[in-house]
Parts: sequence; structure tokens; C-alpha cells
Amino acid sequence: MTANANKAFDALAIGRSGVDVYPLQTGVGLEDVESFGKFLGGSAANVAVAAARLGNHTALISGVGDDPFGRFVRRELAALGVDNRFVGTHGEYPTPVTFCEIFPPDDFPLYFYRRPSAPDMQISPDEIDAETVRSARLYWSTVTGLSEEPSRSAHFAAWEARSEQGRAPLTVLDLDYRPMFWANAAAANEQIQRALEHITVAVGNREECEVAVGETNPHRAADALLDLGVELAIVKQGPRGVLGKTRHASVTVAPNDVDVVNGLGAGDAFGGSLIHGLLRNWPLEKMLRYANAAGAIVASRLECSTAMPTATEVAELAEQSAVEAVNV
Repeated sequence: MTANANKAFDALAIGRSGVDVYPLQTGVGLEDVESFGKFLGGSAANVAVAAARLGNHTALISGVGDDPFGRFVRRELAALGVDNRFVGTHGEYPTPVTFCEIFPPDDFPLYFYRRPSAPDMQISPDEIDAETVRSARLYWSTVTGLSEEPSRSAHFAAWEARSEQGRAPLTVLDLDYRPMFWANAAAANEQIQRALEHITVAVGNREECEVAVGETNPHRAADALLDLGVELAIVKQGPRGVLGKTRHASVTVAPNDVDVVNGLGAGDAFGGSLIHGLLRNWPLEKMLRYANAAGAIVASRLECSTAMPTATEVAELAEQSAVEAVNV
């Protein structure tokens, strides 16, 4: 047990964990790859690692199989600073594995091996520690966790525990829509609309916003989220940067120009840095600029979890981008 064992978590995430198997050659299809690297993966796991790397006390609610990959996931989480006490072992399904192909700068096909289900989708409501969810300063969920039962019910049980007195501050939903996990977009929209009743911060790209609220225009999408009771809406726009909007402020921050190696972890690094800024109540522009920088750093590296940047690395690139913006 660490010194922080009984302390409320800065950030508590729930969702996917597994193993990423990435080719060590770029520009080559999987059928021709000769060597691979094995890394901790899964969006929620990566976000928790990213926030921990920046100095936050984090934990993950998830599930793994009773197998060597499951033991690897639990070990890597701990090694990367994430409390793994809420990562259960489920014997029915193996720990999921995800392969990718790497064709920089913008083609990174993913292949998910998690059918008919995965242990992180077997989290049940009775596994949710309501007091831990309530006491966490920030609680992070993803839309993927709503795609099947019992995970869906566990997510809503956690939100209900957290929002006993109304929407709890810093209750974040990553709109993370992945079509392969859903029957159709309409099914996802139904669950997202229910989830947004509990959420204070929503973050997603334009396509995810379309599934969530029927809008791809960044400002209209943000306004639609705000109209549903969200306090901060963040819309990622790729090469056009990122929009952050509240009822009283609107900020757009340009992206960082980097040589992309693998773009798959950039969104999770963005999320970890966003958590860091939210916990410190940073001004919106600074929060988004630092999150952009974190994402850019990871996009310039091969892997995801072990590529997450330190606070010093993020600050250096973020402040450099601020100076460049002033000098344009």
C-alpha cells in the first residue's frame, strides 16, 4: 500500500484496458510485419496513465482476464502510477488485444480482438465502490462503456452515486464513439443522451459530437451540449485545433505542428492533460493549449501508455506554441 492508499483520488477513470500490440515497422501491413511491441492499452487506462504521469493520484475501474495478459495489464498500471485495486479479474473472457498498422501521418487502422465481449465490459453495478466514486475529485468515463451490459448499468450506478445532490463537479464524459462496439449510431445516441444528464464536462471530436447531439459544426455542437446541462464542452477539430466553450467563454486553440509517428494515443494524452488542468482550475485557453501539446507529443511517439509525457515536456511545448502564436 502506498502513502496515498487511503486518500481520495484526484482522478478516477472507468473503462477499457488491455494490451496494445504495435508493429515495430511503419508503413507495413500486418501481414508483412516481422516484429511487434507489447504495451498497456485501452482508452481509459491510457488516460489514467497520462494523468498520473503529470503528478495526479489516479485509479482505474476496469476488468482483465485470468491470463498472462491480464497480469501484465495490472502490473503495468501499477508501474505507471495508476492504482489498480478496482481492476477485477473475470474468468469468462480473455484480456483483449488490439493490433494496429502504422502508416504516418494519418492512417492507423485498428483491429480489436474483444469478441464476443471483454472483461472490461463485465464490470457490474455491485463492483462500483460508490464512496470512491463520490470522493474522487474528477471522474472520467467513456461512451464505449455504455455499449453493452453489465458495463452500461455499472456506469449509470456510478453516476447516480456521484450525483446524489445534482451533477457533481468534474464529472467527465469522453464521447469516444467507436462504431464496431454498437449496433448503430442511434443506439449510441440514446445512451449518450441519458448519460449527459449526469455530466459536467464533455469532450469529443466532430464526428462523435454528431452521434451525441446531431451536430458537426463545432460551435453548434458545443452549444447543444451546453443546452443539455454540460458546463464545459470541448470539440476537437483535428488540423483546425480544439474548441472549448462554456456559457460565458469560447476559446479555440490551434494544433501543434509535429512529425506524426502514431496518432492513436494523442486523444488519451489530451485527456490526461485535460484532467490535470481541470483539477487545477486553469484558464480555459491554458488548459486546451497544454492538452494539445500533450497530444502532439504522444503523436510523435510509437506507443501510447508508456509514451505519455511529463509535466515538464508538456509545459515546454505548450509555452513554445504560445510564443509562436503571439509572433505570428
